[in-house]
Amino acid sequence: MSQDFRPPVPILRSFDEAKAREFYIDFLGFEVGFEFRFEPDTPLYMGVQKGACELHISEHFGDAAPGASMRIDVPDVHAYCAELNAKRYRHARPGVQRQPWGMDDMTIADPFGNRLIFCTAVPEGG
Repeated sequence: MSQDFRPPVPILRSFDEAKAREFYIDFLGFEVGFEFRFEPDTPLYMGVQKGACELHISEHFGDAAPGASMRIDVPDVHAYCAELNAKRYRHARPGVQRQPWGMDDMTIADPFGNRLIFCTAVPEGG
């Protein structure tokens, strides 16, 4: 019996709710899908999304280790890079780098040491 798998949802470690919101919501342009706490003043577990990309951000010890890397396909990494740089975010001025395997990559580290690599395939002959 075959099952349809859905894309995985990475869980990224966070240590500061305000910095996570500033980076993922204000800078990268993700939207909050949900927020969960077991009780008031306990660690936040938050889902964010931008288009079909979904990430979970967790302040819970043991949910994830800082230093993760992930690749996120986007339709036009150059346009996204220009959009981000226009925001003049204090902690990042990303650029795009052509990779020998046929991808244009824009790597941005979040405030907690996780690396997000936004990428677009280079058109043939490009």
